[in-house]
Amino acid sequence: MKKKVTVVGAGNVGATAAQRLAEKELCDVVLVDIVEGVPQGKSLDLMEAAPIEKHDSHLVGTNGYEESADSDIVIITAGIPRKPGMSRDDLIKTNAGIVKNVTEQVAKLSPNAILIIVSNPLDAMCHVAYAASGFPKNRVLGMAGVLDSARFRAFIAMELNVSVENTHAFVLGGHGDTMVPLPRYSTVAGIPITELMSKERIDALVKRTANGGAEIVSLLKTGSAYYAPASAAVEMAESILKDKKKILPCAVYLQGEYGFNDLFIGVPVKLGETGIEQVIEITLQEDEKAALAKSAAAVEELKKTLKNLGY
Repeated sequence: MKKKVTVVGAGNVGATAAQRLAEKELCDVVLVDIVEGVPQGKSLDLMEAAPIEKHDSHLVGTNGYEESADSDIVIITAGIPRKPGMSRDDLIKTNAGIVKNVTEQVAKLSPNAILIIVSNPLDAMCHVAYAASGFPKNRVLGMAGVLDSARFRAFIAMELNVSVENTHAFVLGGHGDTMVPLPRYSTVAGIPITELMSKERIDALVKRTANGGAEIVSLLKTGSAYYAPASAAVEMAESILKDKKKILPCAVYLQGEYGFNDLFIGVPVKLGETGIEQVIEITLQEDEKAALAKSAAAVEELKKTLKNLGY
């Protein structure tokens, strides 16, 4: 039986994720959005591209959730972007309400689904989805580390003029300014980048990675990144749908790992058909531990804000 993935939110990230899922022929796709006509129109457009792209994935757009029943995976991209003059608390309040509502709807109709959260602020929204779904921790995860690592890999490849396929990188921690790129674990064809470029250049790439989203926002002026975020969510979905057991950095609920408790934070995990099959604990140096602790503290602050808002 063909797998089914529901993507909630038919904006740029959601629609691009739907396109990638269909064109890789990973599953049938249900695209859900509250704006009448938008998910229907985008799904129909993608179906009309199918004869040219040569795939037989079926796509359907809807304003309700009935079509999403029995999904294997639900990717949640719904929410509003932060607007000028809007505080972080305002953004959390609005998006927490949206993510809570969406999660309750999809969890009811797809009780065995795995949830991939993309909505921002990412780490906080994972907490909301986890509480609202009642799902076990292996079936709720956030997309952040895959995107941040891809950005780091892209910058390494540009810097050294090598194939991106040769580059591997790890970025841990919360999704934001406090993310923790790990140069020691970042390689080109197995060679640590610390052997290939100066500390100054590595520091510059680390900084650019942490500001990767903001850099694109400043260039686009009226929007934010969506091609790479969509690809990152789909890489996670593919590892689950095909039981590939890829080791990918994802925001997951830690209970003791890395010394953190009851907190969603980005760490490397093994992703297979049951979701998170293993949290991989790597040895960190003191400065890396300190950076991860700082990142965790930022996520704790988001969690406190949620609590004050009643979530």
